[in-house]
Amino acid sequence: MKKQNFKNSKIVELPNNFLAEQAVLNILLTNPNLIKTVNSLINIESFYFEPHRLIYLTILELTEELSVEKINLTNIITSLQDKSRLKKIGGIERIISTISTFENFSDLETYIQLINEKYLRRLIIEFGKQVIILGYTTSLTLDNILEEIEKTLFLLNQQNKGQKIYSIAEIVNDVFSELKNKIKDNKEIGLLTSFKDLDSILQGIQKSDLIIVAGRPSMGKTAFSLTIGKNIVKNYEIPLIIFSLEMSRQQIIYRFLASTSKINANRLKSGKMTLTEWKKVSESMKIISDLPIFIDDNPNISLTDIRTRLRKILTKKNQGGVVIIDYLQLMKSNIKIDNRVQEISYITRDLKIIAKEFEIPIILLSQLSRNVEARINKRPMLSDLRESGSIEQDADVVIMIYRDDYYNENQTTSPTTEFIVAKHRNGPVGTARLVFNSKTTDFDNL
Repeated sequence: MKKQNFKNSKIVELPNNFLAEQAVLNILLTNPNLIKTVNSLINIESFYFEPHRLIYLTILELTEELSVEKINLTNIITSLQDKSRLKKIGGIERIISTISTFENFSDLETYIQLINEKYLRRLIIEFGKQVIILGYTTSLTLDNILEEIEKTLFLLNQQNKGQKIYSIAEIVNDVFSELKNKIKDNKEIGLLTSFKDLDSILQGIQKSDLIIVAGRPSMGKTAFSLTIGKNIVKNYEIPLIIFSLEMSRQQIIYRFLASTSKINANRLKSGKMTLTEWKKVSESMKIISDLPIFIDDNPNISLTDIRTRLRKILTKKNQGGVVIIDYLQLMKSNIKIDNRVQEISYITRDLKIIAKEFEIPIILLSQLSRNVEARINKRPMLSDLRESGSIEQDADVVIMIYRDDYYNENQTTSPTTEFIVAKHRNGPVGTARLVFNSKTTDFDNL
């Protein structure tokens, strides 16, 4: 087979659609009332040919100077001339040739989609060139390079998804169909946690949400999150991905075994169990092994690593999932940021983007500051979040944990734990109450 020689070959022209560009300009030149609609759907850079870009730019500039009703073919040509652009586009002849054909308004969206598709392909080609350059840039770490690649791919993907604009009628119809299905199937809006009070407030955990679970050390953040994760996996048979920066994967398994078998966690770890207990453990191991749970206990995991792991697992499973990250204050960004508050802001913002990108909820554990201890009423508030500004801003839901027995050791009643929903972007706030079982390190309904 003859080997092809690409040394002297070159792409003459990047992807483009001349006729679609001309058709859009034709409609705008003859119907200026559509300028605002088109402007929301297409950028100047989307036009490949310079004369087309200049005509479109001039039309947009006119909308800033005049009302749409006053824009016509005459003042568009005048503006092109005044700005020394008329000759660059090929004179009045170019304008005449552009408007000489009849174009159907109903095809406008199709023309715009064709233009945007070619524009996106050009961006992908340019992105490929940048990736090659980054590969040779030894002054940057691999984490930094991969982070930049991930971000650019996400933006390209978002741009592709955002090419279509939806009318209010389309959206209402979609929502109505969704509601009918929920009523028909008796389904909640989100993923149920199996905690009645909490599900009543949140209506289940929503996909794409960044959920902060905050509390003082040993308050039960990890136990609560793992219980939620296990409940969702069992109910919906979707993957649970745990990124544990503090506990080892073995410790997490011990917790799952204790909560599943209902055997004292300390007895389980010691191995000093009865034959009956060993049988329960064996059965629990089989149950846990069959669940789609994935654990990464790398204490130095980066945001890039998280993206890579999620893409690998979720693409393979081809379904939704739930992510638990334990915990925020142990995380570090891929870029060097001297200010810790800014670094936390970067991390939470990126995690929110990841949640949206993969359309999955992310449960992010966070420590509360010591300010709580200084107050008489030690129930936490949003301001108690460490580096609270960015966390509060990026989070869709903030759940704060309070246990009275944590501060009152002499309490003899059943240890009730309050889960204070201090922020709920799309719904009400409130307090859910659960019982903490210290022996099996899990929670249950009252």
